[in-house]
Amino acid sequence: MLLDQNLLPMRDYHKAKRLMWDPQDLDFSQDKRDWEGFDEQERSLVRCALTLFLGGETAVTDDLSPLMVALKREGGHLEEVMFLTTQLFEEAKHVEFFDRALGEVIGDVPALEPLAGENYKHLFQALGTALEALLTDHSLKAQARAVASYHMIIEGVLAETGYYAIFKAMRARSLMPALTQGLEYLQRDEARHIAFGLHLLARLISTDPAVWEVIDGQLNTLLPLAQGVYFEVLSPFAPNIPFGLDLGDVLEVAGKHYFARVGVLERARHS
Repeated sequence: MLLDQNLLPMRDYHKAKRLMWDPQDLDFSQDKRDWEGFDEQERSLVRCALTLFLGGETAVTDDLSPLMVALKREGGHLEEVMFLTTQLFEEAKHVEFFDRALGEVIGDVPALEPLAGENYKHLFQALGTALEALLTDHSLKAQARAVASYHMIIEGVLAETGYYAIFKAMRARSLMPALTQGLEYLQRDEARHIAFGLHLLARLISTDPAVWEVIDGQLNTLLPLAQGVYFEVLSPFAPNIPFGLDLGDVLEVAGKHYFARVGVLERARHS
C-alpha cells in the first residue's frame, strides 16, 4: 500500500473524517439571551476573548499552507500532508464559528487592532514570519521553527488554554450553550493538531538532532509572549475577573500542558 495506516497522521486523518462537525448546525439563540443578561464587565471580557480567538484562527488559517508546501518539497511524507488538509479545513471552520458567534450573539465583529495587546501582535507576527519562510526554505530547521511556533505555542499554549478557560467558565454556569458546544468541538480538533505537531517535531529531531536547538530557542522566545497575552486580557479585570476566572489558574493549566509536551520532545531527543 502507498499509505502507512499506522502512522499518527493517518490515524488522526481518519478521526477528522469521523468527527466532522458544522458551525452552521449550532443555534445561538440562547447565547444571545445570555449575552443580553451580562453586565458590562462580562460583556467586555467575552467580546475581547471572542475577537482575539477569531483573529488567531484567521491568522493560523492564512499561515498554515506553507507547511504543506515544505513537506511536499521534502518528499516522502504524504500521510502528513493528508493530515494537514484536514487541519486547514478545521481551522477554516473555527474562523466561521467565531465569526458566527460574534455576529449573531454580540451583533457585530469588533475590530481586532484596539483589543490586541503587544504580546498578541508580536506573537502572531512571529508565527507569520516562521511559516512564510517555508515558501523559500523547506529545510528541517525551518520546518521545526514553524511547527514549534504554530503547534506548540499558538495552539498548545495560547488557543488551547484560552478555549479551556472560557469553556469552563460558561459550562459551569450553564451559559451560552452553542458557544460551549462549539468550543468543545474546537478543543477536540486542536488536540489532534497538537498531537500532529509533536509527531512532526519528534520526526525532525530523530532525523537531525541539531533541530532541537532551533525548537528550544523558538519556544523560549515565544512562550513569554503567549503567557503575556493572558496578562493583557485578564489583568485589567482583576481582582474580580468575570465568571470567576483566575489568571493564576489559566497560567498553571498552560504551563502544565506545555511542559508535558516539552517532555515528549525531550524523550524523542534522547531516544
